Amino acid sequence: MKLKISKHTSDRKANRLKKKIRIRKTVHGTDERPRLCVFRSGKHMYAQIINDVTGTTVLTVSSLGKDDKKTGIEMAKFVGVEVAKAATAKNIKNVVFDRNGYLYHGRVKSLAEGAREGGLNF
Repeated sequence: MKLKISKHTSDRKANRLKKKIRIRKTVHGTDERPRLCVFRSGKHMYAQIINDVTGTTVLTVSSLGKDDKKTGIEMAKFVGVEVAKAATAKNIKNVVFDRNGYLYHGRVKSLAEGAREGGLNF
């Protein structure tokens, strides 16, 4: 996986992208265990289930357009539960977790806990 980090990228983002590259060397999604990839922006959380063998995104869930007044950790947990519901509807029970270079803390941890509560195993 080749990722170009420009000289205009902030140090924090560059460090996350370097961690992402290291993580992706070992974390791969298959047909039996697709990859649950997390992205977090300033306001929203996004989760995708990806099959790396075929290079397709199986499903995606985000906090965009949700009418709830939940923010932060609560919204991340909600997204985790929703991605688990969508995955079980497509008969996906086991996934591999890709934290995408973020620390396993705060919103990322909350999303993972919500996915586990929803029935995903990783």
